[in-house]
Amino acid sequence: MKRLLAIAAALLCMAAAGDPGDQLRNPVQEAHARQLFREIRCIVCQSESIDESDADLAHDVRQLVRQDVAAGETDAQIKAELVRRYGEFILLQPRFSLANAVLWVTPFIIAVAGIAVIAFASAGFRRKARESAKGADELSPAEAARVRTLIEE
Repeated sequence: MKRLLAIAAALLCMAAAGDPGDQLRNPVQEAHARQLFREIRCIVCQSESIDESDADLAHDVRQLVRQDVAAGETDAQIKAELVRRYGEFILLQPRFSLANAVLWVTPFIIAVAGIAVIAFASAGFRRKARESAKGADELSPAEAARVRTLIEE
């Protein structure tokens, strides 16, 4: 019974998510458009897809996607047009590119470089501490002569 209620609630939420007047008449095209909605970020909300968002801009983007799906454009063409208009940020899963790779890899490079700097600096400090400790163990000629005179007395 609980499972049936959960399914009914999910269906009602999905049905309420969009205005029925906005939906495409072809159910296959509408399902295709809805799948694309889940892959496109709402520029206003930024943490939601346009499928989840109630923002006016999300509604406008949904209409653009529906028009393109109805016109028979491919997913790649639709996404390319949205990226051209709004930038790569509109895709919830950005495409692989050199710029994106640099954005992902740079923090790791900075962290490794920082660790290397700390390691080299601490190694230098340890070396200097060892050298100064060696120098502290050795007596100057004047100190050695003074120790000899004290021992002889």
